[in-house]
Amino acid sequence: MRTEFSLAQLADPAIKEADAILRACVHCGFCTATCPTYVLLGDELDSPRGRIYLIKDMLEGGRPAAAEEVKHLDRCLSCLSCMTTCPSGVHYMHLVDHARAHVEKTYRRPWHQRLVRALLARAIPDPNLFRMVSAAGAFTKPLAPLFARLGLPQIAAMLRLAPHGLLPKPTPSGRVVAAEGVRRGRVGLLSGCVQRVLAPGINEATVRVLTRHGFDVVMPAGEGCCGSVTHHMGDEHRALAAARANVTAFAAELDGAGLDAIVSTASGCGTTMKDYGFMLRADPEFAEPAARFAAKVRDVGEFIAGLGALKRVPTPPLTVAYQAPCSLQHGQKVVRQPKEMLARLGFVVRDVPEGHLCCGSAGTYNILQPELSGRLRDRKIAHLEALEPDVIAAGNVGCMAQIGSATAIPVVHPVELVDWATGGPEPAAFEQPG
Repeated sequence: MRTEFSLAQLADPAIKEADAILRACVHCGFCTATCPTYVLLGDELDSPRGRIYLIKDMLEGGRPAAAEEVKHLDRCLSCLSCMTTCPSGVHYMHLVDHARAHVEKTYRRPWHQRLVRALLARAIPDPNLFRMVSAAGAFTKPLAPLFARLGLPQIAAMLRLAPHGLLPKPTPSGRVVAAEGVRRGRVGLLSGCVQRVLAPGINEATVRVLTRHGFDVVMPAGEGCCGSVTHHMGDEHRALAAARANVTAFAAELDGAGLDAIVSTASGCGTTMKDYGFMLRADPEFAEPAARFAAKVRDVGEFIAGLGALKRVPTPPLTVAYQAPCSLQHGQKVVRQPKEMLARLGFVVRDVPEGHLCCGSAGTYNILQPELSGRLRDRKIAHLEALEPDVIAAGNVGCMAQIGSATAIPVVHPVELVDWATGGPEPAAFEQPG
């Protein structure tokens, strides 16, 4: 693609990076076939190629974002399926992230959108605040239809997605769990934010699996939200602050006793954490430690699959429908390892038709774009239920919540199955009524 940025514009490192990405695009359109919003809407502007044209025009003109551009950029899930499909290696993720930061700086949204986005940006990264906001949402859940009738679908979606009742208190960071038996190594674990409150059993299962197989597990004080939610909303200030906090929290461990890996149990977090080196590339204080941090990040399935033989105990030969989160299969290119890990433990693993298409969760997408999110969820559920599995496994808490909201089939994280098959408790989802 030909670009026409001025020399003055190219002096900005972010514009220079965008220019290189734009020039890599050859207009082939392969990306349209695997883009969820194009599959649903059939609109060129709701495809990666169409959004690339919008971004190019907006950035080259050096002008504020317009409502039409914002509409189509907001509809992008950042699922990154286009990056898997693209034969030219266009780094769409970095381009759309830059465009969203530009939107955030130059476009004033309607008041109700600003309210919802501000609440999400403030509450989601803070486990204690998220817990309180979720409790308030549970109390006001019956008002969701009213907000929908008032033309406030995002507020209605937020209330519909609020969990029932009070969530458990988040487990604090700043602790080390020692390995069982012969010590093989030492890993860091990101406790994160939402998952720590919404599904604490995932981290608990991860600690059990890793310590059972000889690893000390370190959750240093100060670690927390990876920054992905605010990053994808264009809020660079909060996103980079979260990245710096995690780099700082794990630096002492990397410099001290060392870490074999920094494990993430939420694939959306892992994709962002693996990108910290790029995100902080212009920061003279953090560029090098961020790159070192990013090089250590592994998805929990990726890490466990590389351990070799696991300490298997007898479990029923359940059929598992494995739904690969977009951030894992497209963002991190981790595709076969989680499936192989489950198969080695005796589970019958089935791929999901249209497995490359997003379930519609995509961070906060199911709140900010509830109509499209719902259509993608229903499409995904139809494929999952057609497989008639005993259980659905997905390696991201957002995907688990999205899919679990519309099916009676138990939905678990793959590490919960690994924990069970290596001596841990049966996943809690099996005990819950459908």
